[in-house]
Amino acid sequence: MKRREFIEKTAATTALVGLGLSMSSFKSASKHLTILHTNDVHSYIDPFPPTHPKNPSMGGVARRAALIESIRKENPNVLLLDAGDIFQGTPYFNYYGGELEFKLMSLMKYDLATMGNHDFDNGIDGFHAQLPHAKFDFVSSNYDFRNTVLNGLVLPYKIFNKDGIKVGIFGLGIALEGLVDKKNYKETIYNDPVGVAQDMARLLKHEQKCDLVICLSHIGYQYKNEPDKICDVKLAALTQDIDLIIGGHTHTFLDKPTVLKNAVGQDVLVNQVGCYGVNLGRVDFYFESDKEKLAQGKSIVV
Repeated sequence: MKRREFIEKTAATTALVGLGLSMSSFKSASKHLTILHTNDVHSYIDPFPPTHPKNPSMGGVARRAALIESIRKENPNVLLLDAGDIFQGTPYFNYYGGELEFKLMSLMKYDLATMGNHDFDNGIDGFHAQLPHAKFDFVSSNYDFRNTVLNGLVLPYKIFNKDGIKVGIFGLGIALEGLVDKKNYKETIYNDPVGVAQDMARLLKHEQKCDLVICLSHIGYQYKNEPDKICDVKLAALTQDIDLIIGGHTHTFLDKPTVLKNAVGQDVLVNQVGCYGVNLGRVDFYFESDKEKLAQGKSIVV
């Protein structure tokens, strides 16, 4: 039976002890995949001013783009992902309706994104109108768009091949009723994220034979005041075959991924990097020749 150990550390020089290999020896003997991710950027294009009380001189698309480019030079095997709520939060969205956000993400060469509740703020037709500006795809497995203009345009999942590593990614969205005006999401049907996630993970891991399964989630990290509400932490515990959950919605700032046990006692990483583009998430996976893997993750201040 294959070992699957996830060991995440914030320092790149920290030894990976899971297979008795140092980081340097493991890098030289394996394939290396870097996952970069954002969530809840909310149309923040410019950096915060130096006088901002919480995020002075932080964030900004230009800085994020430079950081992403430097990481791509370090490792060409990069996937750049977003976990939703791209829209709403600054006048850029009010004036341009999402066109600028999609164009800038395309210039940064995002590979994939999922939809957050605020991505419906100009209505499903408004989102559809901006899609030609997005040179990347959207995935959502639990939103059924069959009776809307997004039918066939938002995918249930997408598979990437990076240096022989097969990566399957699917998306999950939060319940829209009571959170988004019905006229904005129209006939979109929300399905139970747990059941859908388990079906998607099984399909990607066992039928499609993916080496890595990632969930792009906009259901929230955790709700301490609503313990029964589905969230990323509960999703990890109730499912299997998911290796990494990249979250959004709750604006949760994690310095590094949380390591949790899934339904069969295997490790799954859960990460979220706050909001407004002030952090960039990074998770590095190292694959041995037989596809065993180790991982480390951290949040990088932009």
